[in-house]
Amino acid sequence: MEVIGSSGYFLAACAYAVFILLLLAARNKTLAGALVLLAAILVFASSLSAALQTKQGFTLLIVLAIETLKLAAWSLLIICTQANITSVKAFISHPKVRQYLQVWAGLSVLCWGAVLFIPGSVKLLFSLFLLLNLWLLVLLEQLYRNADVKVKWAVWSLIIALGMATVFDFVLFAQAAMVNQLDFSYWYARGFIAAIGMPLILVSTRRIKDWSVDVFVSREMVFYSSMLLISGVYLLLLAIAGYAINFFGGTWGDVISIAFILLGGSVLAALLMTERLRREVKVFITKHFFANKYDYRIEWLKSIEQLEIGASDDYYHTATHIICSSLNIQQGALVKKVSSGNYQCLYQQNYRLEADDLRCLATVDEFCQQHGWIIDVRELAVVENSYPNLSLDAQACRQKHIDIIIPIFMKKSVYGFFLLAMPPEQGLLNWEDRDLLFSISRQLSNYLSLNEANESLAESKQFDAFNRMSAFLVHDLKNIQAQLALISSNAKRHRDNPDFIDDVFETVTSATGRLDKVLTQLRNKQLVESSKKNTDVQALIMAVVKQRNVDKPNISVQLALASRICIDEETFSAVLNHLLQNAQEATNDNGWVKIIAEMINNELHIEIIDNGCGMSVDFIANRLFKAFDTTKGNAGMGIGVYEAKQFIESVDGTMQVTSQVNEGSHFKIIIPGKSINIKK
Repeated sequence: MEVIGSSGYFLAACAYAVFILLLLAARNKTLAGALVLLAAILVFASSLSAALQTKQGFTLLIVLAIETLKLAAWSLLIICTQANITSVKAFISHPKVRQYLQVWAGLSVLCWGAVLFIPGSVKLLFSLFLLLNLWLLVLLEQLYRNADVKVKWAVWSLIIALGMATVFDFVLFAQAAMVNQLDFSYWYARGFIAAIGMPLILVSTRRIKDWSVDVFVSREMVFYSSMLLISGVYLLLLAIAGYAINFFGGTWGDVISIAFILLGGSVLAALLMTERLRREVKVFITKHFFANKYDYRIEWLKSIEQLEIGASDDYYHTATHIICSSLNIQQGALVKKVSSGNYQCLYQQNYRLEADDLRCLATVDEFCQQHGWIIDVRELAVVENSYPNLSLDAQACRQKHIDIIIPIFMKKSVYGFFLLAMPPEQGLLNWEDRDLLFSISRQLSNYLSLNEANESLAESKQFDAFNRMSAFLVHDLKNIQAQLALISSNAKRHRDNPDFIDDVFETVTSATGRLDKVLTQLRNKQLVESSKKNTDVQALIMAVVKQRNVDKPNISVQLALASRICIDEETFSAVLNHLLQNAQEATNDNGWVKIIAEMINNELHIEIIDNGCGMSVDFIANRLFKAFDTTKGNAGMGIGVYEAKQFIESVDGTMQVTSQVNEGSHFKIIIPGKSINIKK
């Protein structure tokens, strides 16, 4: 056995001696060429020392020390080939190279230090070779799986040669780590494997002139490399466990360790063939090591653009179109949950769903409320237990072309669903499709919620406008009723007075006009636009005072007006009437109320002053001009002063109020000159 083993190592030494001469003759001055030459020299030294070790009797640790350097040289060559490292400067600074050298040096110093200074620590050295061979095996697999067709043609022989030797060494040192010693039957065969691999390495050195290949890190490559790494780590753990069993098992240790290795290998094979494990590993790798299938920035901008150009009056159509375009499909529907078990189809795009077709969503509703999942009905039909505890007739849904069910959540509750029909050639949803659909559905749920809220707000504003109009109409009717009531109360005493009769007809004519206006407003459901006309302000004020003086206290007048004003006479009269009425109601019968009007610098100044109960500063600031806020209880509407202020400001005027409690109030109205037409 020793003779055969030594012959194999001598054969390998001779083969690599020829290889070294050929490399020197080629004068390849590249970094990769230097690494190939270094690795060849180390293989030659290792093979020669292994061949001489049995005859010379020196320690096998010398051979293993050279093997440690050889593994590093081959690994660095593969790393440089992958990363296109062509210069010494790039080699020193590249992070992958530095990472490998740091880990390799740290493990080597630790394990070799333990072997040299701690008796019985050789198993650490076997573990070191196990890890380094596994690392090299992963690097080889990555290089080959990443390369394109031309590069694969160039490197396949190198991959086979190094892979064959690496796998053999991995098995050799795995067994050695378990039993704490080398199996020399395997050890003596290493020389022949090294010799066989040399011509294959030579072929690759001839095919790749500069050892520079463009490497694309594909998802499949990382997946298979990860599975290989997982397998290696698993086998390493099995080796450690087998060693422990052999160490503590006594005479039964060998039998138990072999049975354990067979059982562990069977478990590993079963795990590697399990589709669920493979799928989860793929998803993990894709999520954490690669760019996503979708550019979410582009998808987000595309969705925003579609929202902007979508019809504002048909937002259900816009939302359905966006969710369909995200997967480039033509059939979709938006379904809203009306009540528990009842659903309404708000919009259908190339769909023909009836109310009975939506009853199946009741079970989906409960499932989505608990899990929040997007349901691929096609997956439910073919993959057992893909949606645990979901009782849905997948075949019935497929017949209605309901392939994808996307829940829409508002306030953490199911608002409804997007239903999609997928083309026959389109596969099942993967995690990236689901993430995209989930993100878009969240965005569209906000879009739908906002538009429905705007619709409700618009309805509320319509009702508010109607109620507001009604309040003003009631206020006008109340004033008309007060005028007519005043006629009735004075009729018994003044019915024979001709002046009273003239006032009655004038009041009835005015009330009739105002009632016509109220009826017009009710028929048109909006306030009638005011009509401005040339008005004699002095005559208007005197008419209002005359109307108000039927109540106590009487109003005194100070007028200095010789101008006419273009204004809505009826509204202006109502404003003055209300302000004077408020002044009278705030003042007892023994008090006084007066109105002063004059032109100052082409501006109309009107002051209404009383010595009544007055108002506090807080009341003026917070309540006086607030609509529907009244101190008169059910007798008032709370819009008189508000309406007066709104009217004065509509003609660019101002209203100033000063008051003190128990001393009286002072209202001052100023209408600027641009609203005044002076006609003498």
